[in-house]
Amino acid sequence: MATEALDVSAIDAYYGDSHVLHAVSFALKGGRLLGLLGRNGAGKTTCMATIMGFLKPRRGAISLYGEDVAGLAPDVIARKGICLVPQGRRMFRTLTVRENLMVAKQARKNGGSGWSIDRVFQLFPRLAERHAQLAGSLSGGEQQMLAIGRALMGNPRVLLMDEPSEGLAPQLVAEVGRTIAQLKAEGQSIVLVEQNIKLTLDLADDVVIINTGRVVFRGTADQIKLDDAIVSQHLGVF
Repeated sequence: MATEALDVSAIDAYYGDSHVLHAVSFALKGGRLLGLLGRNGAGKTTCMATIMGFLKPRRGAISLYGEDVAGLAPDVIARKGICLVPQGRRMFRTLTVRENLMVAKQARKNGGSGWSIDRVFQLFPRLAERHAQLAGSLSGGEQQMLAIGRALMGNPRVLLMDEPSEGLAPQLVAEVGRTIAQLKAEGQSIVLVEQNIKLTLDLADDVVIINTGRVVFRGTADQIKLDDAIVSQHLGVF
């Protein structure tokens, strides 16, 4: 039986007086990919921010392999093994590619060799070619590679990916998809937030749909593929 890598249980979150997440619950099994879908403004990025500790939940629980992490500081959560590929990439633009990777390096939590700069460069050869280049001068696709590589340098037990295909040309979207598929094949547990529904369904084992801060569907990717009405009702046509 798969272990629950990440368990989000009935979390409520607020921006000031505005109630933005309403008893959101879902579980990510170890080694699987969970797609978190929803229309713009549905609460997906807020959910990621709450898991990472940028926004503290008022109620509910968040656990990483059974350890409660709800409300901890973001750096503590990252050290425990939840790492984020943020929407908009948010790298250190005046540092080189190599320096961006170095500042994110953390030891693997359960032993073993884990992720290193050399391993990231094997995954993304273009970053190796540009290792001394300032991050701010990279193309959009290269910046996304660096954002993923930087998160991997934290040796995540759970990897959160927020809109990794955003703003990329179709060829680069396909490349990002292949990278995510490779990480999943290597056993990485992943929560993927994406507006690209087809990309998500191609990659995901399980899917959660959020609408106005509430979970409105929880099931497998295959269920959605076999039922267009779910997509039409909650996400529109894709």
